[in-house]
Amino acid sequence: MLQIVNPAVLGGIIAIVVFCGIIVCLVVGRALGQRAIRKAGATTVPNVGSLEAAVFALLGLLIAFTFSGALNRFDVRRAQGVDEANAIGTAYLRIDLLPAAAQPRLREAMRNYVDSRIATYRMLPDVDAAQREAARSLKLQGDIWSQAVAALRMPDSSPGVEIVMMPALNQMFDVTTVRLVATQIHPPRIVYLMLIGLALVSALLAGYQTAGEKGYDWVHKIGFAAIVAFTIYVILDIEYPRLGLVRLDAIDQVLVDVRASMN
Repeated sequence: MLQIVNPAVLGGIIAIVVFCGIIVCLVVGRALGQRAIRKAGATTVPNVGSLEAAVFALLGLLIAFTFSGALNRFDVRRAQGVDEANAIGTAYLRIDLLPAAAQPRLREAMRNYVDSRIATYRMLPDVDAAQREAARSLKLQGDIWSQAVAALRMPDSSPGVEIVMMPALNQMFDVTTVRLVATQIHPPRIVYLMLIGLALVSALLAGYQTAGEKGYDWVHKIGFAAIVAFTIYVILDIEYPRLGLVRLDAIDQVLVDVRASMN
C-alpha cells in the first residue's frame, strides 16, 4: 500500500485518522474515568499517573527513534546522489583513454544514459513512468558496456586501459542499483502501527486522568492531537522523499551539472 499510494496523500489521510482517533480516545477515556468515579462513589478518578507516564515515555522514544531513522535514511539518499554524479563524471572522463574512433558513439550513449537517470527522478511521483525510465536506463547500461568492451578490443587500444575503464563503469552501474534499493528500505509497517497505537493509548489514558476535572480544556487536547498527527505525517513524508512534499530535487542538480559538462 505504501508503494502504491502517494505518501503525500497517504500521510495526510493517516494524520487525519490519528488526529480524529486521539480526540475520540480522549473523550472515551474521560467517559470511562467518570464512570469509574460514579461506580466507586469517589470524587476523583483512580490514579493512573505512573502508567500514563510510562506509556507517554514509550511514545516519545518511538517517535524520536522513528524520526531519527527517517532523517538518517534521507541523508544517505542525498549522499548517494552525489556518489552517482561522481561515478558518472569519472567514467565519462576515462573515455578519453579509449581509441578515438570509439569515443564519439560512447560519449553519446553516456549522455543518453545521464538524461535517462535525470528523467527517472523528475517523473516521480508518477511511479509507473519512473519505473519505465529506470528500465530504459538499464538497457543503456548494457549498450555502454558493450561499446566499452568493443573499444578495448580495437587494435589501437592502449594496454591496461581496461584496468581503469571497466571498474569506473562498474561503479557507475552499481550506484544505480544502490539508489534503487535505498528507495525501498523503510522500517517495518508494524513500527508505524505501534506508533499510532501508542498515540491512541496515550490519549485514552490522558482522557481517563481528566475525569475528575470539572472543566475540560479542549485547546490543550486538540493541540496534543494535532502535534502527534503532524509528527507522524512528517515522518512518513521524510521516509518517501521522492513522492511526498519533502523532496530530493536539490541534490539532483549535481547530476544535472554533470550532464551539462558533457556537452
